[in-house]
Amino acid sequence: MAFAITQTCCNDASCVSVCPVNCIHPTPDEPDFGTTEMLYVDPATCIDCGACADACPVDAIFPTDLLTGPLEVYAGINADYFAGQDAAAAVNPAPNFHRWGPPSFDRAVPSDFTAPDVAVVGTGPAGMYAVEDLLLHTDAQVTLIDRLPVAGGLVRYGVAPDHPATKRIGETFSRFHSHPRLRLRLGVEVGRHVTAAELAERHDAVIYAVGASAARSLGLTGEQLPGSVAATTVVGWYNGHPDVPADAIDLSAERVVLIGTGNVALDVARILTADPGELAGTSIAPHALERLRSSKVREVVLLARRGPEDAACTSPELLALTQRESVPLVVDDEDPRTAAAIDTGHGKAGLLRGLDREAVDWTAPPPDGPRRIVLRFHSAPSGITGDTQVRGLRATGPAGPVEIAAGQVVRAVGYRGTPVPGLPFDEATGTIPNTGGRVAGQPRHYVVGWIKRGPSGGIGANRTCARETVAALVDDITSGRLPVRRSPRAGRLLGRLTRAR
Repeated sequence: MAFAITQTCCNDASCVSVCPVNCIHPTPDEPDFGTTEMLYVDPATCIDCGACADACPVDAIFPTDLLTGPLEVYAGINADYFAGQDAAAAVNPAPNFHRWGPPSFDRAVPSDFTAPDVAVVGTGPAGMYAVEDLLLHTDAQVTLIDRLPVAGGLVRYGVAPDHPATKRIGETFSRFHSHPRLRLRLGVEVGRHVTAAELAERHDAVIYAVGASAARSLGLTGEQLPGSVAATTVVGWYNGHPDVPADAIDLSAERVVLIGTGNVALDVARILTADPGELAGTSIAPHALERLRSSKVREVVLLARRGPEDAACTSPELLALTQRESVPLVVDDEDPRTAAAIDTGHGKAGLLRGLDREAVDWTAPPPDGPRRIVLRFHSAPSGITGDTQVRGLRATGPAGPVEIAAGQVVRAVGYRGTPVPGLPFDEATGTIPNTGGRVAGQPRHYVVGWIKRGPSGGIGANRTCARETVAALVDDITSGRLPVRRSPRAGRLLGRLTRAR
């Protein structure tokens, strides 16, 4: 019986490297890698060894005969990815019929490589993949720095608490915290406790993995009203981020409108409509759980500019939302294009087939009954209404503008990087200008993750990104462009900072 990859796939390809028959695709050297929503196991090739399941950092891989409930559909999803791709398998059922690529030794480190002292700023996935690469493939001494008192970055403070399997990748990363060549320094902020210039002076190289923690603005009228918040604030609130106050989110309104349909928007919608009893025992912040117990929210509206076929979330996340039995999912069918896309569409639009549809009266309060989520497509926000508090959201409709009565509006339209004092910053892209991870015009400075490429790609995308950045750093050392100084000053600097705090 073959194995199958399921909803929580993080795309970091740990499973690919251990598969003895090359049955997991796309692989990092294939064109589709990084463009598919997940990886897939070919059931015609899988030999049921289970190596991939053991290697998976997020427990996303199971034998197909053990898939039950919402995960049962993934046996077919994995098989469908390969349908028609390997016609040769019909006449040659040998277990390894996928073509192997030529051997590559692009990461070979010269025998006379001088081990550098590298600082990595940021303990999220991007930073930890860079740390992993440095520790496993070079003799580098690494100082890992984070401004927060707890390591983990996006895994700790960005993943929804009802996704414990995804959070488990943090355990994989944390094993490096005690590595003999790594020094962990928490509560150290660049620009406050130490400058970028000081780090570069005392280390051979500095890799910035500071992510994109700010929220994008829509520029809507009323965006600054109380009751209008960014999804980043809601996510930080229910994950206990130290920068977000416990009372940051008010759940006294019956209807909440979420602008956006990305995975973060779906996360927020799930948490706001979840049974608090089901969240007890997860990593949710105690103050958030307590407030959810007294929440008056009965309806969460997901507002999308485009149609269901173009929803920004991934198919696995949307599929999981449709499978929640305790929380009804309703499609607002005011715009006829929505129904047409669902009835004739494939992919994400097809996932909504069979859901209840109704023309919602947005001037009325939510209906009595269980909490529900409403999907409204082909509707762009035009302004937030209210005098001293949010009272509604104006949006477009097929017959003209409509006002959705709501007491809270959550903007879930993406993340944005923020400047690092002492480094260049591109305001247009929200990134640090770089070439292959090398910071423009500043030797010894490198970037990885969202601050390098913008807020795109999930956890696993950072592994390939980190590989490129570390390869650039190693190349700079071996080519002589980055002299290694072997100075003990880094340890003295961070030791002083730790004692001072």
